[in-house]
Amino acid sequence: MHIRFDVPADPTYPGRVAAALSGDRLRRYGYVGAVLTAVGAIGFAVSRGTSWGELISPFWVTMAVGGLLAMLYWPWLQLRARRRSSGYAVDGSYDITDEQILMRSGTESGSIAWDGVAQVKGTPDFWIVYVGGMPATVIPRWLMSAEDAETLRAFMTERGLLQAR
Repeated sequence: MHIRFDVPADPTYPGRVAAALSGDRLRRYGYVGAVLTAVGAIGFAVSRGTSWGELISPFWVTMAVGGLLAMLYWPWLQLRARRRSSGYAVDGSYDITDEQILMRSGTESGSIAWDGVAQVKGTPDFWIVYVGGMPATVIPRWLMSAEDAETLRAFMTERGLLQAR
C-alpha cells in the first residue's frame, strides 16, 4: 500500500486538526457537566420543598452552574484552538505506506511507524492516530480519494487499530 495526498495551505485546516485532537480527549467534560447540571437542578427543586431548603439551595445552584461551565469547557477550548492555530497554514503532504505515516508540512517532516500505533479513532473528518494513550497525529479523510480512504480503512482494520464498521 502506498497512499500519497497533499494538504493545501488552508487557514482553517490547522484549527480543524487542533479541535479534533483536543475534542477527542475533552468530550468527557460535557458528559460530567450534564450529570452535574441535572443533579444540581433536581436537588434544588427538591430542596425548595423542605424546611431546610434555604440552607442547602446554594449548594445545588453551585453544582448546576459548575455543570454548565464544564459543558462549555470543550467548545471553548475548541474555539481557542481554532483561533490560535489559524496562522499556521502551510502546504504539506502525507505519504502512507505499510510501514509508516510520513507527514510533511512546509520545511518540517515527521513520521510514525505503524508498529508504534496503539489505536486509531474515527471522526467525521479525520482518523486520529494514537501512540500509547496520546493522540499523535490525524489523517484527514476528506483530502483522500474514496478509494485510498477505503484502502487505508481496511489496512487499519486488518491490523486491529480501527474497529470494523
